[in-house]
Amino acid sequence: MYEKNISEDRKKYLRKIKKNKALVILTQISIVILFIVGWEILANQGIIDSFITSQPSRIFDTFLNLSSNDLLMHLGVTLTETLIGFVTGVFLGVFIAILLWWSKFLAKVAEPFLVILNSLPKVALGPVIIVWVGAGMGAIITMGLAISLIVTILEILNGFLNTDKELIKMAKTFNATKLQILTKIVIPANISTFFNSLKVNIGLSLVGVITGEFLVSKAGLRLPNCLWRSSI
Repeated sequence: MYEKNISEDRKKYLRKIKKNKALVILTQISIVILFIVGWEILANQGIIDSFITSQPSRIFDTFLNLSSNDLLMHLGVTLTETLIGFVTGVFLGVFIAILLWWSKFLAKVAEPFLVILNSLPKVALGPVIIVWVGAGMGAIITMGLAISLIVTILEILNGFLNTDKELIKMAKTFNATKLQILTKIVIPANISTFFNSLKVNIGLSLVGVITGEFLVSKAGLRLPNCLWRSSI
């Protein structure tokens, strides 16, 4: 019934959007395939040194060999640690960003500290985190959290502070409370910012977890054990 009421121009517009999405996905897949095929050909021809860069066929063979050597277990450990650090970082980051948006005084006090914490080399803090948290999964998750948390706070807070000021003023003229402004205007206006933050933070969490596994892990992907073998 709904589709019958859609005008022809609207149908053309929707078809155009679907076509563009399909074209984007097809192009992305084509780029990946061309990259892998080109990589393999260049390695086979000796144009690039496969000992340094490896090649897709060697990586695939290594993956098959490692699959029979508890690779899936190690992969599961790394994914679990990454997801815990990622989810914790997102919830804490959004909560702290809301607190800082709510209190301008608190935001001004915290601003220089956030900038300093964001500029700190988190990898270098690994030994300190191990001393504080202990050697184990807790230290690895904390590493992932340390890398993603400050980025989440700064990105979400920046989105909150740049919400349409005129819209907020209009809401205040109708005696809207701060909670209503937050839930009805600020948060809905920053949904795209939130999802962009998720895209960035999942990668940062993985980097933090891998870094932590370098230092204290007894299980996990641990780059020295998995990736370097694919280059030999």
